[in-house]
Amino acid sequence: MSDIDALLTKPEFPKSQNYDRDWVLDNQMGPNALWLVEWLSERLELKPGDRVLDLGCGRGLTSVFLAKEYGARVWATDLWIGPNHNWERARAAGVADAICPMRAEAHSLPFAEGFFDAIVSVDAYQYFGTDALYLGYLSQFLRPGGVIGIVVPGLTQPIDEVPDHLQTPQQNGKVFWEDGCWCFQTAAAWKTLWGRCGLVENVETDLLPDGWRHWRDFERALELSGKAVFPSDVEALEKDQGKTLSFVRAVARRTEAQGMNLYDPSVGVTVGVDS
Repeated sequence: MSDIDALLTKPEFPKSQNYDRDWVLDNQMGPNALWLVEWLSERLELKPGDRVLDLGCGRGLTSVFLAKEYGARVWATDLWIGPNHNWERARAAGVADAICPMRAEAHSLPFAEGFFDAIVSVDAYQYFGTDALYLGYLSQFLRPGGVIGIVVPGLTQPIDEVPDHLQTPQQNGKVFWEDGCWCFQTAAAWKTLWGRCGLVENVETDLLPDGWRHWRDFERALELSGKAVFPSDVEALEKDQGKTLSFVRAVARRTEAQGMNLYDPSVGVTVGVDS
């Protein structure tokens, strides 16, 4: 087994092991999305034919996974990656009939109220979902009883100041902590934020065991393969050892309650009610 294969072989994520190594490395846009969506899927109870919004899908790895592993029909939605490219990846993966690639901005989604059985977001929700109003907006697209689940980079504990090892340049010159990292939240903070939304219930949040190690190992695999897009964060993650950084999973169910589209108050949320 090569060093790269050793880093990417994870018994914690058995389904992800069935995907081509180079396909995963070539299409990555951050920490291994297949590992993260497999962990998230444990709580989603997806069934064949379920309509799933994959929000911030990047290059569509998570969308392919959901279609292949669960028989879901996936709307692969991203702002930065064009639908033509994700359509080609879906066709090459043999799931063209199950994936609808789209370009959309997270605050202006073109879907019908109550359309989806599930909404997922992997390594993207932190960039737009820390707004206290956002979950109420997004949940309008979920049917009553439907599930919403995210996995995001997060904190293992609250911080008021950035630890030195995360703001000191690594040997490659890269500093891990950028201003955008302030969107990282603890599992408890995500539970509090989501718990304030009256359109969801049964909110559960937790941390990925050894999340920092999986993150580090994927960064190392990218280094060894020469496929990294950005300078490596291995040194910072190694120094951190999970004291600060991990991955947070949050899952909730849509209630029967009605609400209002807070980004466009002229549009009422009438899930389950014919208009």
